Amino acid sequence: MNEQTKTRLAALRARMTETGTGLIAIAPGSHMDWILGFHPHPDERPCLLLIAPESEAFLMPALNAEGTREHTDIDFYSWSDAEGPVQALRTALSGLGAGEPGRVVLDETMRADFALLLLDNLPPDTARDFTLGTLGALRMRKDRGEYELLKMNAAIADRAMQAAFSKVRPGMTEKELAAEIRAHFSSEGAAPAFWIVGAGGNGAFPHHSASDRVIEEGDVVVIDIGGRKQGFPSDITRMAVVGRPPEGYGQIHTIVEKAVQAAMKAARPGVQAKEVDAAARKVITDAGYGEYFVHRTGHGMGIDGHEPPHITATSETILEEGMVFSIEPGIYLPGRFGIRLEDIVILRADGPEVLSSLPREVYVAKV
Repeated sequence: MNEQTKTRLAALRARMTETGTGLIAIAPGSHMDWILGFHPHPDERPCLLLIAPESEAFLMPALNAEGTREHTDIDFYSWSDAEGPVQALRTALSGLGAGEPGRVVLDETMRADFALLLLDNLPPDTARDFTLGTLGALRMRKDRGEYELLKMNAAIADRAMQAAFSKVRPGMTEKELAAEIRAHFSSEGAAPAFWIVGAGGNGAFPHHSASDRVIEEGDVVVIDIGGRKQGFPSDITRMAVVGRPPEGYGQIHTIVEKAVQAAMKAARPGVQAKEVDAAARKVITDAGYGEYFVHRTGHGMGIDGHEPPHITATSETILEEGMVFSIEPGIYLPGRFGIRLEDIVILRADGPEVLSSLPREVYVAKV
């Protein structure tokens, strides 16, 4: 077991003690990646990392055991297709001293059949919860290594955005511009993850992807992109206009920029996430566009592109130093255009540090 895994398991067990948790069950996925640095092949065969206060073990499909053993020395309780997982799970729980955990924490991303298998083999009065107060709380605070990987990916996304700016022109389609973005991520060894390119009225749909619509002179183009390298993602949104912007564009861009700045000012350790959302939303509402800001102000980012903390109107999560999240208010005018400005920040003692170095000013493409 490597030192990082030992450190993270120790921190997790401290949270278990604080929360009265007797068992944490994690399925293959990002939670397991955070703890171990890998996860076994995820399929329909129940595979669980079971963490008790004093020890840990895997419920492991026999088909995956040999390959997984190359990555870890954690004890396996293996089962075959002929046997099924129930007896192996019961033996694992007994071996961990977790047959009556009192409170179990479930990986909220695991398959429902995995969760029911585990719960069916615990006492019926076992209290259960998801990971937000234990593993999730630890994942929200990034260490130096995580920060450096996120910063590296942000720089790649900056350059991919600049590549998009250099290519956008009348006559090309949204899909063609998206292809240029994907090609740039690939050229830097990053896997393209998503590419929202919304020209004109398509930009008023926040999750529009990219279509065959031809970009025309006078179009506003929302460009929201991200890639992934060395296990971590990027996410950035900037605006381009092709030639002369439409009437009112500059004023609305300024309102959205002021909303970003207000959210940045509000984001401090010790405040609730909803206060950051409220700060951005107040700027846009006071300017008369509140009904056109149709989504949350931000989402957390780490191993997953979207993870806690979520910067919503109702989130009571207390922000802490080291948390990473987006600030991305927007205004979307149906049939006309949308404007979203997004940066990923890491929260420092004195406020947010923006990971991107790309200004938020609109890029004006020559025609």
